[in-house]
Amino acid sequence: MSETPPSGDVRAPDVGMFGHRFIPAPEPSRRLAVVLHGRGDSLEGFLWLPEELELPRLNFLLLNAPQPYFGGYSWYDFAPNQEPGILHGRMLLQRLFADLAAQGWPGASTLLFGFSQGCLMAVDFALRHAEPLAGIVGVSGTVYAPERAAAEMHPQAARQRWLMTHGTTDDVLPIGRTRAQVEVLRAAGVPIEWHEFPKAHEIDFRAELPLLRAWIAARFA
Repeated sequence: MSETPPSGDVRAPDVGMFGHRFIPAPEPSRRLAVVLHGRGDSLEGFLWLPEELELPRLNFLLLNAPQPYFGGYSWYDFAPNQEPGILHGRMLLQRLFADLAAQGWPGASTLLFGFSQGCLMAVDFALRHAEPLAGIVGVSGTVYAPERAAAEMHPQAARQRWLMTHGTTDDVLPIGRTRAQVEVLRAAGVPIEWHEFPKAHEIDFRAELPLLRAWIAARFA
């Protein structure tokens, strides 16, 4: 499929299962970044991302998680009741990516970006996804049940491009746990590129954002 529609007109995808906002690229293309926010946030929290990444041929689809949460949204509940929400979110993402492909947004040209809870959901879904993606970016998150995820992962996961970053001073999701989870996935053959930054539970604009920009741009080079 051609990356740029012949008409130059890119219509927003129909993803009625989520609250969402589509931000078209300045230069029409079929490249897409699907963005998953963290607990208590909403798509509004990532409206800055397209402008800051400065990738003129990349469309953005910002999603709201399915569960209302104190004025924002959440992908799943706290332990010990995380799993039902995670499984539901996984199912919704599976439907979303099938719908996107049917509407002319191929997975191979779609990057999945998640922060915090959104990172967990992006990793959980992508480990089991059978089709190629442009890349998976997980920022300041964790991996749910990494040993089980490694056992259940699709062989395609070992062929995807992965980037995960975390803060050494993150007091919401301490880095040691995530570092160990990533090593479980790496040992199972998932080629995760891992970077640590002296930051809290946030995206660091000084050092981290340039890395994210360059890594995402390279996926579409």
